[in-house]
Amino acid sequence: MSHVTRRATELALDETTATALRAALKTTADEVVQAIIDEVPPYANALSGRMGATIRKAVRTALGHYLDVASGNATDGDGGDAAYELGRGEVRDGRSMDALLSAYRVGARVAWRCLAAGAVPAGLPAAEVAKFAELTFAYIDELSAVSAAGHADELAARGRAHERHLEQLVRDLLSDAGPDVLLASVQRAGWRPPVSLTAVLLPAAQARPACRTLDPGTLILDDLPDASGVLLVPDADRSHLLRQLTDRAAVVGPARPWTRASTSYARAVRARSLSSDIRDTEDHLPELVLSADTDAFADLRARALAPLRTLSAATARRMEETLRAWLLHHGRRDEVAAALFVHPQTVRYRMSQLRELFPDLGSPHRILELTLAVGLRAG
Repeated sequence: MSHVTRRATELALDETTATALRAALKTTADEVVQAIIDEVPPYANALSGRMGATIRKAVRTALGHYLDVASGNATDGDGGDAAYELGRGEVRDGRSMDALLSAYRVGARVAWRCLAAGAVPAGLPAAEVAKFAELTFAYIDELSAVSAAGHADELAARGRAHERHLEQLVRDLLSDAGPDVLLASVQRAGWRPPVSLTAVLLPAAQARPACRTLDPGTLILDDLPDASGVLLVPDADRSHLLRQLTDRAAVVGPARPWTRASTSYARAVRARSLSSDIRDTEDHLPELVLSADTDAFADLRARALAPLRTLSAATARRMEETLRAWLLHHGRRDEVAAALFVHPQTVRYRMSQLRELFPDLGSPHRILELTLAVGLRAG
């Protein structure tokens, strides 16, 4: 038995008093509603017009149920469903629980004043007035608690739904969905598109902790099939973002227009496949370019470096290192020698051999092919 039921049992208004109070229900309800309008700002406009009439009816119903409880003709739980739905409705109308609790407090005070003013002349003994007061405020407290539960449940349900919509938006962005799909997904999620998004790839376990340190508008998905998580950071300051991720095993893709976030994500994925040491994909563009088509790169190397296959493996490696240094240092012999830790005369000798192997070494096209062929190892 709850404290409301217990107090109602102890009080049990007589029928004469209950009848007198019921006769004044409409007036009492009107005074409660007017006091809420006057004293609780969020309800100033909400209780006017048709909505005001609906609320007045609801207040009269609640007061009528209360009198049933006070008379011993109902249980205190009968009004719980309405109070619970009231709490949920406040979320839908955009009002906080603080506003509703304030309305309950004001309503309790005014209702008690009106009920007391009717109960005493109707013959309620003075010794019972205190019990009547306790019951009134206990009843309002219980309704408040039930409404608070409804309010919290509705917020939680809306939060889960919103989170699901945001996750679906990330999936649509990563799958390079069409404009119509993206627009519908954005609207469902209530998301305001930024100018750009930057994909951050990291272990799933690090995704949410990292997200909490970034822009509040960051999108997150932490259930990718490979146990990875991805963050899509809006309009990121790249240097600041990299500093924020210093202690994370993160790979940061390029900033891209928000509708092309999938390309930022794809680059981060490919960078991670190249090396676990890559953090900023912008620092590894040559490797990413040369590894974009591994078969094509292998074919290019095989064709461009074919003359070296006439040499022994050890000699071929030395000649390729010399060729790479020569290309990187634009043929400056002393710099090439320093890079290879050899004497400049050794460089001169090797380069004469390379010119015999590659007669067209001065050709721009040959230079391009050889630079690409040895470039990946040069990274």
